[in-house]
Amino acid sequence: MANHKSSIKRIKTNEKKRLRNRYYSKTMRNAVRKFRAINVKEEAVTQLPGIVSLIDKLAKRAIIHKNKASNLKSKLMRKVSAL
Repeated sequence: MANHKSSIKRIKTNEKKRLRNRYYSKTMRNAVRKFRAINVKEEAVTQLPGIVSLIDKLAKRAIIHKNKASNLKSKLMRKVSAL
């Protein structure tokens, strides 16, 4: 266990951030999974802006890498245009 007050605080804050990042990552993965299961174009078109917004927010907060966000958005756009 850490001895310094600052290192104890750092451990606590790191754990909180880790859990928060895990929550947002899992939420994004579930949203993408549900989106990929959609087979109706109208529904996919209405859902797409929300998922793209979520992905952009995660990339801005550095929870996911910006290139991963770009790749995800690209694949989702291609799915919508293919329907």
